[in-house]
Amino acid sequence: MGEHASVRLRTTALAVLVMAVALVTAAFALLLLVRGSLRGGIATAAEDRAAALAAQITTSGLPAPAVDDEDDEFEYDDVVWQVRDAAGTVVRSSQSLPAPLPVTEADQVRISDSDHLYVVTTEDAGPYTVIVAASLEEVGDSTGALATPLLIGVPLVLLVAGGITWLVVGRALAPVERIRREVEEITGERLDRRVPEPASRDEIHRLAQTMNRMLGRLQESRDRQQQFVGDASHELRSPLSSIRQAAEVSRLHPGALPEGELAGAVLEESARMERLVEQLLLLTRTGGAAARPEQDVDLDDLALAEVRRVRRSGRKVDSAGVGAGRVRGDQTALAQVVRNLTDNAARHARSTVRIAVRSTEDGGAVELVVEDDGDGIPAGQRERVFERFVRLDEARDRDAGGSGLGLAIVREIVTGHQGTVTITESALGGACFTVRLPAS
Repeated sequence: MGEHASVRLRTTALAVLVMAVALVTAAFALLLLVRGSLRGGIATAAEDRAAALAAQITTSGLPAPAVDDEDDEFEYDDVVWQVRDAAGTVVRSSQSLPAPLPVTEADQVRISDSDHLYVVTTEDAGPYTVIVAASLEEVGDSTGALATPLLIGVPLVLLVAGGITWLVVGRALAPVERIRREVEEITGERLDRRVPEPASRDEIHRLAQTMNRMLGRLQESRDRQQQFVGDASHELRSPLSSIRQAAEVSRLHPGALPEGELAGAVLEESARMERLVEQLLLLTRTGGAAARPEQDVDLDDLALAEVRRVRRSGRKVDSAGVGAGRVRGDQTALAQVVRNLTDNAARHARSTVRIAVRSTEDGGAVELVVEDDGDGIPAGQRERVFERFVRLDEARDRDAGGSGLGLAIVREIVTGHQGTVTITESALGGACFTVRLPAS
């Protein structure tokens, strides 16, 4: 929880910092905007007043003199003006002023201790000069009145935003913390556990899904390893027992076994163990996640190679149905598929094995068909034969009947190539294995 709180605190602090910079910038910009708007309004009013006085002097002469109440304390009007002649003498003014208005066009001038004026001078009044000055006191007052609530409001907004950010970040990190606690409890013996997936369809939801898929792959890998160990120990027990039994008989009864029979038994059983180990390793590799090298593979070439091999053993093989068929995949693995199916057919056939390779009508797949004229496989047992160490004829000798791994290897390799393998009844009377793979 400490790390969770630290992330939460850092995120909140960063959000508050960014918001503070944004709010201060916005407040400063607002003050400048308000100040500029007020100042622009005053400047426009002063310019309009100067133009009106100049027009009045030009058309009807000088305005009437101003009359001041001497009993009142002097105050500037919002807009004051003076008219001067060519000698610079003030001939008219809006009110008696303690000092003459400056003739310069400076934006701000000070003519007393407290007043700032915006001055406009125009010479469009014939021999006279019109000077209009507008007080800028309203600009300062309005800007100051706006600055006060901003100084109070910005910290309050930051405080509220920080609290909201703290709560939102906490709620956003809560699923991450639940995922972390669950992952912490997962061990090599508890790979069946999964992290909780939040209901929200966001990045955390996708993260949880990805982790669960990863845990599924780890569990699958662990299960394959355990299955390999169990399969190996189960199947190796029989040849090892045969070797030990022959050795014990030879030691206890030296003359009971014919000469060379112990060595033959050891060689025979060790060869069986070697084949079994090779098949187990192959099955483990085909079920692994490692990427296979992909290339264009001529399935008909692999089938014809097996036809020649089986014919050398004296078995009759019908290869008339072998046609062109190219797929994409691992050539070594696909050769193992063809060999295992051919060996299975040759082992159960009475006299004939038939092999065919053909493309489907739409050209999207290639089929490998291997048939025999044996006893066939009952419909209810056709899925079981793809399980490991399944032999339907338990009375058959183990060597003649195989290890029970060949068809399991076929299923694993074909599935890894996005293909399917099915069993039907052959026209020859036995089993018909059909492998369908995507065409290259």
